[in-house]
Amino acid sequence: MEILSTQRLTISEAQLSDRQFFYDLMNSSGWLQYIGDRGIHTLGDAENYIQNSLLASYQANDFGLYKLSLKSNTVSIGICGFLKREYLEQVDIGFAMLPDYTGRGLMKEAAMALIQKAQSDQVWTKILAITSPENERSKGLLRTLGFQEKGLIQPNQEPILLFERKL
Repeated sequence: MEILSTQRLTISEAQLSDRQFFYDLMNSSGWLQYIGDRGIHTLGDAENYIQNSLLASYQANDFGLYKLSLKSNTVSIGICGFLKREYLEQVDIGFAMLPDYTGRGLMKEAAMALIQKAQSDQVWTKILAITSPENERSKGLLRTLGFQEKGLIQPNQEPILLFERKL
């Protein structure tokens, strides 16, 4: 189901048929370096991830991570959306993109559209974001989107950088 449309992108809910895209994304170098290995080693693993994480979030929360596709050729290029993590007081925005599509402003376009929708829907008063302290590209995008750095948190073993944006 389509959630939003921007100048260059269609933002839609993931489907089980997207398993190859999620397999490719979650095994890309950037994902593995900054997000980590999520155990998606087969197409079946990817399908289980879609079912148990993405579709489950849409059902339980009425939001989640959405698939980004180019309007020009319908190729899936990334994900962007909102998550509710147990260790954060508020929802956070998450995003990831296949390496061939970075550096074109596409993630900024998607994230801004989703943030504006959240603002107009008046669901939350703020949105959080987390990233690896070493992920300069994500930190730069978050700052461009109006997020302020709040400091390091350590919900697990590794420290992560927390950002916040008021709506």
